[in-house]
Amino acid sequence: MEVLELARWQFGITTVYHFLMVPLTIGLSILVAAMQTRWVRTGELRHLKMTKFWGKLLLVNFAMGVVTGIVQEFQFGMNWSAYSRFVGDVFGAPLAMEGLVAFFVESTFLGLWIFGWDRLPKKVHLACAWAFSLATMASAYFILAANSWMQHPVGVTFENGKPTMNSIWAVLTNNTALAAIPHTLAGAFSVAAAFLVGVAGWHLWRKRAHEDVWRSSLRLGGWVGVAAFAVLAITGDAQGKLMFEQQPMKMASAEALCHTEKPASFSIIAIGDVSGANCEDVKTFNVPALLSFLAHNDFSTEVKGVENLVTEYQAKYGTNYPDDPALGSLAGKPIDYVPNLPVTYWGFRMMIGFGAVSAGIGLLALWLTRRDRIPGSRWFPWLVLGGIATPFLGNSAGWIFTEMGRQPFVVAPNPTGVDGVWMFTAQAVSKVTTGEVWTSLIALTTVYAALGVVELFLMRKYIRGGVEAVMPPEKPKDADKPGEDTLAFAY
Repeated sequence: MEVLELARWQFGITTVYHFLMVPLTIGLSILVAAMQTRWVRTGELRHLKMTKFWGKLLLVNFAMGVVTGIVQEFQFGMNWSAYSRFVGDVFGAPLAMEGLVAFFVESTFLGLWIFGWDRLPKKVHLACAWAFSLATMASAYFILAANSWMQHPVGVTFENGKPTMNSIWAVLTNNTALAAIPHTLAGAFSVAAAFLVGVAGWHLWRKRAHEDVWRSSLRLGGWVGVAAFAVLAITGDAQGKLMFEQQPMKMASAEALCHTEKPASFSIIAIGDVSGANCEDVKTFNVPALLSFLAHNDFSTEVKGVENLVTEYQAKYGTNYPDDPALGSLAGKPIDYVPNLPVTYWGFRMMIGFGAVSAGIGLLALWLTRRDRIPGSRWFPWLVLGGIATPFLGNSAGWIFTEMGRQPFVVAPNPTGVDGVWMFTAQAVSKVTTGEVWTSLIALTTVYAALGVVELFLMRKYIRGGVEAVMPPEKPKDADKPGEDTLAFAY
């Protein structure tokens, strides 16, 4: 493997791993704040128990997310310094806002929430929970704004061979970012919802104590999961239409659409090898004209295929890489403008499929627990626990499709933007040796694997411990005055 391929593997491994923690933190933080709000308003003890139990799991996941996330920004200097020099004037601004504003607020109020249970008034403590939760969403917003600029560069001029930002507002209100944010947040709620359904469903099936806690948690997760999938479908449609305008090659590769069609059919599934650009050996099962509708809200729009787009890209961005020794074996070689078709085609379908399965499990769990029923089937705990993985897989597949679909560009060209504001991935790597990248790749993968074991151990410990592991022990009834709650908690 050469430096470029190794650097991409390292960034892919660390990013996908880190993103396993991110959506659960975002979605669960909002749901925990909602549980605490319900407790403060009603005084019902089950909502306090829910807040304590799910809050403990949130803290474990957040801690692991911070540890794995620190590496992400360092990688821009480690393996992608040429990229950093090219986009630093633009890319650094939203990342700085994420660190100096969002993460600062996030960590400050999380600390107040953790240590303020017996020190702050109820409503002040609740406000800390909401401040932390909303800050996690703000953090996602700034990071998505940075990523969306790579997908669709705006708000810049091209000076001295690199983009220079002339409008931070344009960067932060990029229509690509505004479409990605609700889609990503809906994915986060889908992850948190499946987590609630899986863990609560397992406890409910075991018929242990605190049945009211598990039933309320499961049904909350079920309804949130169904609503999240509906939002995912709507926002995904909006993203698809933008992709048709901004990155037509990604749209074509998502469908393995090798030849231009008018109207264009939507491929449900393909049989054969989709990796070839001519697709001669591929048989697809299609819905006529649906891709045209997804692209432009009508059933007659022309959608360009891979072959036609390759010709257009060659005319605009060249047929060969520059003859630059920094490009290694790619120097002077023909540019492959076609993304990895098996990854984009199947990644797109895995994203949708796993999301649908997650929502379906949530619906089934709601049905099986209607009217105070407790599921007794032996397959139920395996179903809901297995369902926890489905939105994680869907989120990961979606991001892999998004990032690999824009190749060979690390900064994709904006069809209506400023000329020159684009960059090939092959030009973005640092001048490092394969040995150096191998060392960091092996070291980081090993550390991340160890952290994964730690998180699974802690999660398993607190999940199996249930409410008893996070709530103070009950006091004997005769130890309390008449009318007092038998649980010794802060309020």
